Amino acid sequence: MTLDEFRRSLDEAAPPAGLAPAVLALWWQGKGDWQAAHRHAQAAGDPAGDWVHAHLHRVEGDLDNAGYWYRRAGQPVADGPLDAEWAAISEALLAR
Repeated sequence: MTLDEFRRSLDEAAPPAGLAPAVLALWWQGKGDWQAAHRHAQAAGDPAGDWVHAHLHRVEGDLDNAGYWYRRAGQPVADGPLDAEWAAISEALLAR
């Protein structure tokens, strides 16, 4: 799935079938449901989920907690626009 297809899927009521947990978390964040996104990021239990988890805590404004999750994910701490980070993580995880 491309990033553009992923973005278009946000117009649907339910996520596309077969998304990995971290990507599913990004889908819910794209829909504006932080709680569902956070649940799926936590459930992922892998570095991809940790990366999304970091982004979600950054969205929330909890930068200390976000920093912890970036370290767990092995990713640099992001400081650019949140929507650009969401797109970059989505694109990276969709390519896997």
